[in-house]
Amino acid sequence: MKWVTREFVHVDRTACPWLIKRFIDPDAEFIFAPDEEIPKIVEEGAIPFDVKGVKLGHRDGKCSFETIIEEYNLDDPILEKIAKIVHAADLRDYSETPEGALLDIIMTGIRYNSKDDYEAVEKASIVYDALYTYYKLENLREKYKDELEKMNRKEQKLFLYRKLWETP
Repeated sequence: MKWVTREFVHVDRTACPWLIKRFIDPDAEFIFAPDEEIPKIVEEGAIPFDVKGVKLGHRDGKCSFETIIEEYNLDDPILEKIAKIVHAADLRDYSETPEGALLDIIMTGIRYNSKDDYEAVEKASIVYDALYTYYKLENLREKYKDELEKMNRKEQKLFLYRKLWETP
């Protein structure tokens, strides 16, 4: 499928392509277009996201990343944690999720250190993969807390690494 959003990506428009490719449509193709070109691209069959007034856009106080999770019934507690950070960064409301400020800074740097939106999304994907892995490890540490306490540091790292790649 082809997906379309506004050009000059930032937080939500870097997070959504990562989410779509990783959890919804691994073969997704993205188009980053000026606002005035989006209706024509949608008429040609592209799915719009993070565009004013579309189903996969901001609504009910949620950013597009959160809306996509909801619309595609992605029931994953790790995605929910990332969604809070993306929401905070995208809406610049860091009161409940201060990590959002750092994500905002990182995505600004990525955008201005990329030749175009495609490169920015590619670079940003590494950050979202890292966030996902971090929170997955956090869950594994809690789940295997008793076993990990009996291991030395190297054994813990090897154990967590194996578990990380065993679980979906």
